[in-house]
Amino acid sequence: MLWPATLLGAVAGLAVASIPGAMLGALLGQVLDRRLRLQSWASLRERLGGRAEPSDEWLLFVLLGRLAKSGGRVLPAHIQQAQAEMQRLALNSEGQRQAIAAFAQGKTGRDSLRGPLRRQQAHSEALLRACWRMAWVDGQVGQAERELIMLWGKWLQVPPATQEQFSDAYAPQQGPLASSVSTAYQRALNVLNVSADAEPAQIKQAYRRLLSRHHPDKLAGSGASAQRLHEATERTRELHQAYDLIRQRHGFR
Repeated sequence: MLWPATLLGAVAGLAVASIPGAMLGALLGQVLDRRLRLQSWASLRERLGGRAEPSDEWLLFVLLGRLAKSGGRVLPAHIQQAQAEMQRLALNSEGQRQAIAAFAQGKTGRDSLRGPLRRQQAHSEALLRACWRMAWVDGQVGQAERELIMLWGKWLQVPPATQEQFSDAYAPQQGPLASSVSTAYQRALNVLNVSADAEPAQIKQAYRRLLSRHHPDKLAGSGASAQRLHEATERTRELHQAYDLIRQRHGFR
């Protein structure tokens, strides 16, 4: 006996409706894994052509999570650097929550990053600089970290020579030049009265407070002498230089 297609569909619908939600989800997951060989629901959306483009911040923290885990385990320094990147981007509480989720997603190593990176060439420098900051956070770059960043740079169409420049900007200095750079950096910290492990928000607050106190425009209307105005101008210039040096070293805007 042949059953009409509509009747068969109705029977099938009743059968599916009678399956508890959790069991139905498990069954669907098995079908997806077997038929489509997918790693996640995100992969399904991509295969169906309905996956939304990840935000710049999401992609960045996926990359950082992948780097942090590439050496086998995530160090406290990696977590601190991820937090520094969140502060550099001035993420709100929801943005930070999403960044943490993206970082955790990146640690799994399951995402295919080639396509998303190729669509982010306009932001290649910002992405790669953040990656090199993460890679150098423990004082050295492992082979796995370097290979990952160089591959990502290739997808972003960034020349290897430019990549090396990015890397050198965050590598620990050595030799006489290192001593000079280290001295200048320590002097800058002293000027702002902050420590090397201060958070970006603390550094910004110290800079703004001192700038407000010593800016010559604030003294000009109070009848200050020419000598006092000159000293205030020099002090303001010193604050600007110190802040710029620390900002570049810590990698925030």
